[in-house]
Amino acid sequence: MQLQRTRDTGPEMALRRLLHAAGLRYRVDRAPLPGLRRRADIVFGPARVAVYVDGCFWHGCPEHGTRPKANAAWWREKIERTGSRDRETDARLASAGWLVVRVWEHEEPAVVATRIREAIKGRRRDQDAG
Repeated sequence: MQLQRTRDTGPEMALRRLLHAAGLRYRVDRAPLPGLRRRADIVFGPARVAVYVDGCFWHGCPEHGTRPKANAAWWREKIERTGSRDRETDARLASAGWLVVRVWEHEEPAVVATRIREAIKGRRRDQDAG
């Protein structure tokens, strides 16, 4: 597990390239809230949007997630805890006024980049109106 990258993965880099090419600027591998020990993959601070690119194995993707046969109970528990932690993180950020965008590593980067751009535009419109 120590060899698993926690940032700059292939899917994350593909998404970041598209977002940067679209003129969006962001922070990488940051905790959106002070004191939150969970780091988002991409953070748009002024718009208060946190993006998480979730790996299919580690986060239990219903389409592509696999479960090892060796030590199956331990892995099932670990993946379930990861899902619970993800939901708790989403709830904490939402209660602090953040929009959380979670994407699977297998999703098409261009589609995800469009979804994120639209979310940021919507947040900016809401901030300007408020």
